[in-house]
Amino acid sequence: MTQTPEKYWDDAQEGDSCISPTYTVTKERILAYADLTGDHTPVHVDEAYANASHFGCIVAHGLFGLSIADGLKTQSDYRFLPGMSLGWAWDFLLPIKVNDVLHVKFRVTGLRASKSRPGWGIVVLPSELINQDGQVVQKGEHQLMVPRRPA
Repeated sequence: MTQTPEKYWDDAQEGDSCISPTYTVTKERILAYADLTGDHTPVHVDEAYANASHFGCIVAHGLFGLSIADGLKTQSDYRFLPGMSLGWAWDFLLPIKVNDVLHVKFRVTGLRASKSRPGWGIVVLPSELINQDGQVVQKGEHQLMVPRRPA
């Protein structure tokens, strides 16, 4: 299997886009996330409670979805050299349920050289986390500082 090389900031162009590999949500993964974060809210970990809730079943933590979205981007054919996340603006639209199969669709909409760090650039990546039914369950924008190509 050939691995796609990681991109410098200079390699990106506005309009570039990519669809990630998929990720299957399991109850075990939701419970592991609860243990990792310490967030054991019953709708995420207690089947009887969750089934009686307005969701009707166990649902993943909202930040679990954001974490999966970020991880899927790093597994895609369009990825950058390790950089620094500058922040997220993120919306939680629909619940993520056990057995959902998720992927991320993202694109480049902004590029600018960093004013504070010579040798770095900032890329803006609007992203959508999409389930197996084509529903956007979460969406938002990630700003990422990425190394520029050495001179």
